[in-house]
Amino acid sequence: MSQHRDPGASGHTGAVPALPDLPEATVARLPEYLRALHNLAETGNDTVSSEALATAAGVNSAKLRKDLSHLGSYGTRGVGYDVALLIDHIEYVLGLTQRRAVALVGVGNLGHALAGYAGFASRGFRIAALFDADESRVGEEINGLVVRHIDDLATIAAQEAIAIGVIATPAPAAQSVADRLVAVGVTSILNFAPCVLSVPVGVDVRKVDLAIELQILSFHEHRKASLTGIPASGPAAGLTALPGGLAATGTQEAVGT
Repeated sequence: MSQHRDPGASGHTGAVPALPDLPEATVARLPEYLRALHNLAETGNDTVSSEALATAAGVNSAKLRKDLSHLGSYGTRGVGYDVALLIDHIEYVLGLTQRRAVALVGVGNLGHALAGYAGFASRGFRIAALFDADESRVGEEINGLVVRHIDDLATIAAQEAIAIGVIATPAPAAQSVADRLVAVGVTSILNFAPCVLSVPVGVDVRKVDLAIELQILSFHEHRKASLTGIPASGPAAGLTALPGGLAATGTQEAVGT
């Protein structure tokens, strides 16, 4: 979920080709294409058809071809796409040709797990600094990095050229952390706190809320149960199914969100 996108973003200048102005939905799918392409390259595939790549990425081939056409990549009839060339193209568009330094704020259970995740390095990112406001956590070493106090953010952000901030704090602290990140020049934030952040124009925020994702899956489970006629369990049991998977009891109002 993206809160903001810089309306004035422009492409590279000079000899480097300008970035295409891509639809947000296409941008969201590019990492899936990249993951699938890396898997294909690792198994010795030099070329791939749009159908095979679409299947590997979990989309339909028409959508994939349209997405890649936005990049100027059309493949070769009867051959498909050059895997290595397409990897380079997508990595350039996603800005992964340089390893971006990331600051992680909040090293509780979630933050600790994120700090120890080895997959960031292979995707073009470097966890460069860890921060927390809890004095009992300051000085702790996680995956080779020492947790610094949040008051050191400005100094470390300048030293490490921090490009992206990750917030893994409790919700009440998230806004103040976001303010601190913006104040030191961070313009891209990944927010794991269950709240909406207020940031200036030009700062991009992506929100990851696991509880919301589970609630969406719960809706689909509820809907499937209503379509198959299997009674729901829990407090909603006994409700009358309505079209679309909603429910009501007698003349009571429909239960919604």
